[in-house]
Amino acid sequence: MAVFTIGDLHLSLSGDKPMDRFGTVWENHPQKLREGFARVGPADLTVLAGDLSWAMSLEGAEADFAFVQALPGKKLLLKGNHDYWWSTAARAYRFFEEHGFDSLGILHNNAYFFGDYALCGTRGWFYEEDRGTEHDRKMMLREVQRLELSLKAGGDREKIVFLHYPPVFQNYRCEEILSLLQEYRVRQCYYGHIHGKGCPLAFNGRIGFTEFKLVSADWLGFVPVQVLP
Repeated sequence: MAVFTIGDLHLSLSGDKPMDRFGTVWENHPQKLREGFARVGPADLTVLAGDLSWAMSLEGAEADFAFVQALPGKKLLLKGNHDYWWSTAARAYRFFEEHGFDSLGILHNNAYFFGDYALCGTRGWFYEEDRGTEHDRKMMLREVQRLELSLKAGGDREKIVFLHYPPVFQNYRCEEILSLLQEYRVRQCYYGHIHGKGCPLAFNGRIGFTEFKLVSADWLGFVPVQVLP
C-alpha cells in the first residue's frame, strides 16, 4: 500500500472547457492521466490536491467523478479555487453513494489515517496585506482554522499536509499556515494551483521542519508522485 498525490486535474468531460487552450502540454490530458495512474495500485491512495473539475454543480461533475472513480485505488478530494461544484462534504458523500463512486473520499476539516500517518489538508488562500481585500483576509483566516482542525484530527500521528494554494510563492508567505506547519512538526507539504510558466518559480524545498513540493498535474507530467512509504 502506498500514498500518491497530484493536483489540478481540471476535468471537463461533460462541459466545454478544453485545457489545450493553456498549452500543448494539456492536449488529451485525460488520457495522459490514465497512463500516469498506471503506477497506482488498487490498494493505494491518491490525494487530489484541488481543482478536480470545471463543473458548476455536483450533477455537472458526474462524468468527471466517474473518470476519477475508474482510476486505480482510493482517491481523497481536496477543494480548489475552481471546484465550484463543491457545496458540503455531506452532500458530496450522498452524491457519491447514490452514483456508486465508492473510491472517492473528502479531505476537509478532517484527517485520514494511513498506517502511522495522518493525511491532513485544506484549500488555503492567497492574501497579501499590501493588495489583498478584507474578504481575502477572512478567507485566509478561515482556511487556517480548517487546517488546524485537520491537524488536530490527526492526533499524535506523523502528519502530512496537502494544500491547493501554495503557502509560499516568490515573495509571498502565508505566515499563519507556515507557523501551523512548524507547530505540528509537519515534515511534508504538497500543493498545486501553479501552472505553466509559474511552475519553475514555485518553491520546492525546506522551511523549518517542512519540505514543500509542487504537484500540479502539468508540472508532474500527469503522473502522481509517491508520498508514502
